[in-house]
Amino acid sequence: MKVELLAPAGNFSKLKCALYFGADAAYIGGKEFSLRSFADNFTRDEMVNAVSFAHSLGKKIYVTANIFAKNADMAVLEDYFAFLQSADVDAAIVSDSGAFYAAKKSAPKLQIHISTQANLTNKYAVKFWREQGATRAVLARELSVDEIKEIKDFVPDMELEAFVHGAMCISYSGRCLLSNYLAGRESNRGECVQACRWNYQIRKSDAKSDSGWLDTEEDGRGTYILNSKDLNMSAHLDKLERAGVCSFKIEGRMKSEYYLATVINAYRRCMDGGYSETVERELLTAAHRDYTTAYTLGDNDKTVNYSDSQTKGDCDYIANVVAGGDGFAEVEMRGRFKVGDALEVLSPTANFGKSFTVEKAYADGEEVTDCKLVQKIYRINSPYLLQSGDILRRRK
Repeated sequence: MKVELLAPAGNFSKLKCALYFGADAAYIGGKEFSLRSFADNFTRDEMVNAVSFAHSLGKKIYVTANIFAKNADMAVLEDYFAFLQSADVDAAIVSDSGAFYAAKKSAPKLQIHISTQANLTNKYAVKFWREQGATRAVLARELSVDEIKEIKDFVPDMELEAFVHGAMCISYSGRCLLSNYLAGRESNRGECVQACRWNYQIRKSDAKSDSGWLDTEEDGRGTYILNSKDLNMSAHLDKLERAGVCSFKIEGRMKSEYYLATVINAYRRCMDGGYSETVERELLTAAHRDYTTAYTLGDNDKTVNYSDSQTKGDCDYIANVVAGGDGFAEVEMRGRFKVGDALEVLSPTANFGKSFTVEKAYADGEEVTDCKLVQKIYRINSPYLLQSGDILRRRK
């Protein structure tokens, strides 16, 4: 079985980007029951169109319904799962046993994947869900390769999906109460405020004295004491595959198209051609935190990113290519650029990594030297035959 590259898509534009850059499948959320309620997400009509679009390319759509449900959710959930079955989605992703029951009752033909929110950390939990009728387990990110292999040996007919890249949670596979406690937004119902990314301070205050706010530093490196590093397993995909993982999952339904294009392109090339310096370099170009392999290779006490919330990356996102031709390209501006700037192509094609200098630029038929209007369509020279979906960026 060929290993699947599974990408996030927070809206239809991001879905097109993910599939263009090489994802075999995408996971999306509806307007309800998703743990990324602040992503744009999909209406029911958009979801039907998303499934049709993906299937026309021979690719799959999985829909997240992985909140921890309450009594009031159940009647609506049954209707929702029935809709997902009628829309021909390839699977629903759930974490709550009540939601699983609702899906089985109202949509018996719908495949069910058990979310990482269900904390699948042992072979007996995975076997339990397989016996209930689930077809895939999205494994907890706390597992090692050896533990994953043990699970696969114990439940050989269960598909195993594992995260390989993106943001980690300081809590156990996402089960966090910090957001609710500090901001009144429930992480486990899709409203996480990402309180673990905040810069914290502390003060000593009693009847005798008040120290005022003090920086909280650990080893002199900073104050982000709850801020996890980002997962990056690009150099170890072969180990996960040998352990029995059939789907490599990228985190990021809230991330930009540029981030998705960069990461998906890198992992597609890694899966097709092997890990390389090009892949390593590519994963530094988009915004990220310091990277970690977390616990996949064994115990690890260096998973916290103390120094800052996030690194900006080595490139600026400049434009989306909307059309290409002989000697020119039409681009939608996303970052200011000027005549004389050197731009680099991000593409799933052979043009990937090639650079050229902007020598001519036009807007509405008039020649310009400064492309400064966001989302304006500019026509620029290009020595390469670029395609709609390609991206232009500028090295810092």
